[in-house]
Amino acid sequence: MNATPEKPAAKKAVAKKAAAKRTGAAVEQAPAKKTAAGKTTPAKRATAKKTTAKKTTAQKAAKTAAGKAPAKTAPARKPESRVAMVRRARRINRELAELYPYAHPELDFTNPFELLVATVLSAQTTDLRVNQTTPHLFAVCPTPEDMAAMPPEKLEELIRPTGFFRAKTKSLLGLSAALRDRFGGEVPGRLEDLVTLPGVGRKTANVVLGNAFGVPGITVDTHFGRLARRFGWTTAEDAEKVEADVAAIFPKSEWTMLSHRVVFHGRRVCHSRKPACGACAIAPLCPAYGEGETDPEKARKLLKYELGGQPGQRLKPPADYPGRPAPPMTPPVAAS
Repeated sequence: MNATPEKPAAKKAVAKKAAAKRTGAAVEQAPAKKTAAGKTTPAKRATAKKTTAKKTTAQKAAKTAAGKAPAKTAPARKPESRVAMVRRARRINRELAELYPYAHPELDFTNPFELLVATVLSAQTTDLRVNQTTPHLFAVCPTPEDMAAMPPEKLEELIRPTGFFRAKTKSLLGLSAALRDRFGGEVPGRLEDLVTLPGVGRKTANVVLGNAFGVPGITVDTHFGRLARRFGWTTAEDAEKVEADVAAIFPKSEWTMLSHRVVFHGRRVCHSRKPACGACAIAPLCPAYGEGETDPEKARKLLKYELGGQPGQRLKPPADYPGRPAPPMTPPVAAS
């Protein structure tokens, strides 16, 4: 009776062993198949490596090409020492002096007061528009006393063509009254006095001092600041910092004429958006060469004023100015 139950148990044990063997075989075969499926030949591995290498090389070439694109027009320069920069800067000044021996302030004036007023009016407009406006203005109010007594509405109409006429009227009335009350109706010849006048900052003060009193000064307007940075004389954006950086490069005796030459070049050749690099006489000395048009023929078409065969900005330019004078403008209101 004990032998009978043992047979089914033995059969079950045998069946379990057989199932285990089949499972083990399947497990062993599965990795083999996977390995066989994932296996790559030496030739395929070589091809994959070449493809990866090509992609990497192409990416590097693209980055390099993108980085070197400007080199077609602007050759890379070696790092420049302070001494080398100063020498190059002074050579640029000499080159500009030869190019613009007639450089001058481009505002018409006959006395310090007229220059002061014209410079205040020149903010946010062209010197040409100021020069077309001031003849009638000075005919109506030639002195600080006359201008200080002018009704604001009438003064606004006189200077309206220059833009921002309300703010400028306030400055002109304020500085005229200050000249009348504090300086005996005369324009002071010191920087520290000029900058106390309404509407007068360092730029305006340096224009007046340099051109009406013969006191050297650097005038940092938008043109001067732009070129000073392009020439590598400064990296500053602040006008006073630009003035200090440039003043440290040039002797004081050169400051006023340097200002005129740089501004002349900025207005005629080295424009803000599209400088005429291909027609620039100082291109070999300029680190920014290539920012503008380098083709000589196309660049020549970008030249302005006397260099481009056009009238200048002054109605009464100096005798040595080689260009044509600017045309007058009809007075904004009738004289009274």
